[in-house]
Amino acid sequence: MAFFEEMAASYAPYLRTHLHHIAASLSTASCSGGEEEEEDCRDEAAAFGLKMVAVAAILVAGAAGVAIPLVGRWRGRGGRGAASTTSGGAFVLAKAFAAGVILATGFVHILPDAEEALTDPCLPAVPWRRFPFPGFVAMLAALGTLVVDFVGTHMYESKNRSEEAAAAAAIAGDQEAAALLEDGVLVERVGDGEARDGVGHKDAMHIVGMRAHAAAHRHSHAQGHGACDGGAVYDGHGHGHGHDEESPQARHVVVAQILELGIVSHSVIIGLSLGVSQSPCTIRPLVAALSFHQFFEGVALGGCIAEAQFKNFSSLLMAFFFAITTPAGIALGTGLASFYNPNSPRALVVEGILDSISAGILIYMALVDLIAADFLSKRMSCNPRLQVGSYIALFLGAIAMASLAIWS
Repeated sequence: MAFFEEMAASYAPYLRTHLHHIAASLSTASCSGGEEEEEDCRDEAAAFGLKMVAVAAILVAGAAGVAIPLVGRWRGRGGRGAASTTSGGAFVLAKAFAAGVILATGFVHILPDAEEALTDPCLPAVPWRRFPFPGFVAMLAALGTLVVDFVGTHMYESKNRSEEAAAAAAIAGDQEAAALLEDGVLVERVGDGEARDGVGHKDAMHIVGMRAHAAAHRHSHAQGHGACDGGAVYDGHGHGHGHDEESPQARHVVVAQILELGIVSHSVIIGLSLGVSQSPCTIRPLVAALSFHQFFEGVALGGCIAEAQFKNFSSLLMAFFFAITTPAGIALGTGLASFYNPNSPRALVVEGILDSISAGILIYMALVDLIAADFLSKRMSCNPRLQVGSYIALFLGAIAMASLAIWS
């Protein structure tokens, strides 16, 4: 008993200290520095007008950005089919540009915001400035995204395999019935006086010849084009002929859904931050910057949705949620401005952690599912013109998005 009393006495000061730090981190009291900056340019009426302008501009920009790839896919579907629409050279370049946008969003926009929030002087030095929480949380988010990506892809592929097996069994049954009917017709012909060894042998040889031709055709696609394309032939426009380079549909579906999750969570935060501000000096430069920000993110997300080939309703639903997220965050922040304090320690901690999670998700998605999946593929390495164009588009997207950090 004396041992436990001694342990309690020795650890009690540490426990009280840590509880004090936790209480300070969850405080809703305002930090004086943030309020002094806003008081220099505080005008609630002008700020409200700018917020309404921001809602309209960001809504239009986000909707236009996410609509461009989807409209291109739907128009192309009528002429060439959805598969060729998402495999053309122009679509590959647009996807490379979108990958640069997403990568810059994670590294240049979101992760520094998380660092700024979690190292704010309002927060206690322990633990927030004693440990790099933004990078740590972003790393955990990236690893968690890896697990979700793997599990989601596996589950979706298993579901598709079972559906395809059922469909194949039904088709096989129909083909067997057709074969039995054909055998009956052949037997009837033999009964009418036709020579079995003549016609039957000729039909059998014809079928064997067709199968041999198909097998030789597949073999020539798999072996006859050299080690570069590995069974897929790409023309100058980036179209693929073959089956080895086709990405599984499940992968594109999971990528689009996880990417929307990362983008939407960040959009809510930036909308809320703008909505609670009462300073026109703060809001005015953000209107244009966030409009371009949402437009580029919309192009990136729309490209992934188009590649996933969702049904029209699902595509429209995902695009709708992306387009309204930031305006909804602004509207929510405007309504909460009277009692929500963005400079309180609690708000800073929540904002910093959510931004860190969003950064980890977007960085993983950009590097693994967008850049590595395309730039390390045989299709890219076997088409120098497409490769150079894709690198240019990637850097343009990253630079364009990173440059918006000057104003936002």
